[in-house]
Amino acid sequence: MIDATALPPSSLHEKLGIEITRASAAEVVGSMPVVGNTQPAGLLHGGATAALVEGLASLAAWLHAQPERVAVGVDLNLTHLRPVVSGRVMGRAVPVHLGNGTTVHTVEVHDEEGRLTAVGRLTSRLVAPPGMITSSVCGR
Repeated sequence: MIDATALPPSSLHEKLGIEITRASAAEVVGSMPVVGNTQPAGLLHGGATAALVEGLASLAAWLHAQPERVAVGVDLNLTHLRPVVSGRVMGRAVPVHLGNGTTVHTVEVHDEEGRLTAVGRLTSRLVAPPGMITSSVCGR
């Protein structure tokens, strides 16, 4: 397990109030407040939930890929199961597949009552770090 303070900074996580509480290639756990992340009807915004899911899963993929590679998301799928109007939501990313070139993580998001609010999946491609990326690595 890695110290959460040693993780790479994320300006989006800061804007959304996402806090990482556990982080390893085997599991990343974090939470996000509902306040400040709602849509006009007062419900937790689906895009904010998607950002939480992708953030947790891509961090887990990044931890698996280090130090030779970095992870970039290539497919995000999210199903919203129940609305959330207050408190915090907690997400837990776990690997389904940890390969040399790709990873797949699932993320379950729960409200403070422990109810499942969303389920997501992120597929990430593992590539050379910035500065070493060429067009052939990106598939162009």
